[in-house]
Amino acid sequence: MILVTGATGHVGGELVRRLAASGEPVRAMTRRPREARFPAGVEPVYGDAADPASLAAAFAGASAAFLMSAQPVGTAPAPTHDLALAEAAREAGVRRLVKLSVLDGGGTGGDEDGDGDPIVRWHAAAEAAIIDRFPVWTLLRPGRFMSNALQWAPRLRAGDEVAIPFADRPAASIDPADLAEIAALALTTDEHAGLTHELSGPESLTPAEELSLLGHVISRDLRVRPVPPEAARAAMERYGFPPDVVDAILHHTLDDDRGTEVLPTAAKVLGRPARTFTQWAGAHADAFRTGRQAAGSNRGLNGWFTRQVGASNA
Repeated sequence: MILVTGATGHVGGELVRRLAASGEPVRAMTRRPREARFPAGVEPVYGDAADPASLAAAFAGASAAFLMSAQPVGTAPAPTHDLALAEAAREAGVRRLVKLSVLDGGGTGGDEDGDGDPIVRWHAAAEAAIIDRFPVWTLLRPGRFMSNALQWAPRLRAGDEVAIPFADRPAASIDPADLAEIAALALTTDEHAGLTHELSGPESLTPAEELSLLGHVISRDLRVRPVPPEAARAAMERYGFPPDVVDAILHHTLDDDRGTEVLPTAAKVLGRPARTFTQWAGAHADAFRTGRQAAGSNRGLNGWFTRQVGASNA
């Protein structure tokens, strides 16, 4: 049995569908199992990393698991959700784990060892909980998700202009479907055991360029309304991020080019080119034409932050 946490999210949902289609036994963990819609044969199960007592039943009998957490950096002294998931997997005797991390999970950025950067420190602790406890593990470290663009869908109901913070900061965004395919390989074969995959899409684009490409796909002239850095800072503070986390986000975004480079790993693992943003937009065009918020998508500033430098929303 393969357990997929975050099973209604961008990566988790794609992973559940892919595993089920290949005939693997799949258990899909979500906080709302009665509302979720999964393929036939998938076993939905309640589980919430914020409620560790709920995890034993979710992990029971699983031989492999995909782990992710959407807990924002700095909302606790440590990544308690990641630690709870890892402990539940250990207690259940899970042998093979695939952990969705972030590009800076390995300790790059900040000072030399990353100890001064709260984002790096947070994800390093989450990764260590996997590496130190399990015989077979794989770490996936993507940068920004193409699906972050789904946060624009509600705004497009009101017009063709979208407010985007740091709209000129490029990133080599990756399609969550590619991540799910890589995760499925790591969960079902031995080829990726003990490996850390730093992953990107095939092109480095700014959010403004992505919006323009989306406009071509849906035949609309979409425009960016820039958000000044001070307004973005104020919004992050209102959301509840601690000051040191806000400083780290701004440093990563304004002073660091990490995440802009196109990495070869995804194409090498997939055996084909990674999907472009135009391909992703074409596959999800209906979400923008109707203004309907896609399942698992992010909203507002947190959606921008999620894959840019912080928490995972898989």
